Amino acid sequence: QLQLVESGGGLVQPGGSLRLSCTASGFTLDYYNIGWFRQAPGKEREGVSCISGYRNRTKYSDSVKDRFAISRDNTKYTLYLQMNSLKPEDTANYYCAVDRSMSLSLCALEPYEYDNWGQGTQVTVSS
Repeated sequence: QLQLVESGGGLVQPGGSLRLSCTASGFTLDYYNIGWFRQAPGKEREGVSCISGYRNRTKYSDSVKDRFAISRDNTKYTLYLQMNSLKPEDTANYYCAVDRSMSLSLCALEPYEYDNWGQGTQVTVSS
């Protein structure tokens, strides 16, 4: 059974840091494009960052660039998102997702490109 499980969310003050993890079971993360997405109440799901299966190329949304860092450890079947300098507007439910098409192209930040999703982990940035 293919499954993605996110963890690491929580409550943090503005300017703080969190590291999210996404662990896969039932399949490996090798060669797949993988991404982090978020959805705040009343808003559409948006792409935050992704990493390509081919050459580990990364992409970030403008809103998190230079603050967040995505990485993967294929030996641990795990994807990470290091989030620094957090802002209240980063508050959302964060999801990881995998594009299992094994494309050689750079990963995308559009949710429709991904076909396996986790259940999400809540991140709240507030003083």
